Amino acid sequence: MRYPLSVHTTYHDLLEGHRMAAVAEHSGAPFTKQVSGKTYWYTRQRIGEKVVDRYLGPDSEDLRSRIDAMKGQLADLKTLEEQSALLVAQLRAAGLPTPDRQTGSILLAMTRAGVFRLGGTLIGTHAFRLYAAELGTPFVGSLAVTQDVDIAAFENLKLAINDEADPSLADTFKALNLEKGRPTRWKMKGGGAVVDFLAPRMQSERDIVRLEPLNVFAQTLPFLNFLIADPIPAVALYRNGVLVQIPKPERYAIHKLIVAQRRSGPGLSKIPKDLGQAQALIEVLAEDRPHELATAYQDAVARGAKWRQAIEASLKQRPSVRELLSGIL
Repeated sequence: MRYPLSVHTTYHDLLEGHRMAAVAEHSGAPFTKQVSGKTYWYTRQRIGEKVVDRYLGPDSEDLRSRIDAMKGQLADLKTLEEQSALLVAQLRAAGLPTPDRQTGSILLAMTRAGVFRLGGTLIGTHAFRLYAAELGTPFVGSLAVTQDVDIAAFENLKLAINDEADPSLADTFKALNLEKGRPTRWKMKGGGAVVDFLAPRMQSERDIVRLEPLNVFAQTLPFLNFLIADPIPAVALYRNGVLVQIPKPERYAIHKLIVAQRRSGPGLSKIPKDLGQAQALIEVLAEDRPHELATAYQDAVARGAKWRQAIEASLKQRPSVRELLSGIL
């Protein structure tokens, strides 16, 4: 089953509108900085007596085109918001997945604080739910059910981003009635949503690292660097839409094949969900984006024996997925 082309087109119109608004809402002429030989875009704003630089993102043809499109015209953000609200209503009516109120309010608050602009990536099942709109295919049942909100980021982003969350995440979560449960986790008082911060475990092998731009601590996990490399923008259908970023679907699918074999203890119950999400995505990607899927698979298996062994173990459990991958390699 696929969503009609008109629905898929409407979603991408919504996404493009939000991406334009993300540039327009930061007043001041955009400029670049060079950090370790790479180029990054900022705008400079005066807030009261304080001058701050707001991070827009790494230099790319796409970002330059959005900046150019906003030059010479004052973006009418109110009109963009009204248009976005109409598109969200159309997509909700078409049956695209929407976050519950609690999750939606958390994502909106984090977007306003700059979490995703500053390098945070939404992962886990809430990211998986957004692939329905990205790929134009519904994913139903228990594969898309969760209360956890997982945010991952690279620790070394602090080297490039001379900016920080505003308001702070401590203030943001306090206003949402979230309290810190452990250094890397916030929990809704009385039960409900849980927000976890994660980072790739790199050479240091530290269990917990600090994400400077977000001013939070994050639990480190292996294989996460593969998942969150080169994330893509997405819009959660809450209110007039919430702009976030999520992993590329092909990376998410291959990563699930790996983590399914890393589960232990209570996490063993999540293996069917891991493999189910991987299979659901691979079935679509093998048809629609075979080159991207093949590239992600080859990237993963080239990273070492642990990566290959985990993927092979999952493919033994899902022979139909092995067959799909064999057909594109």
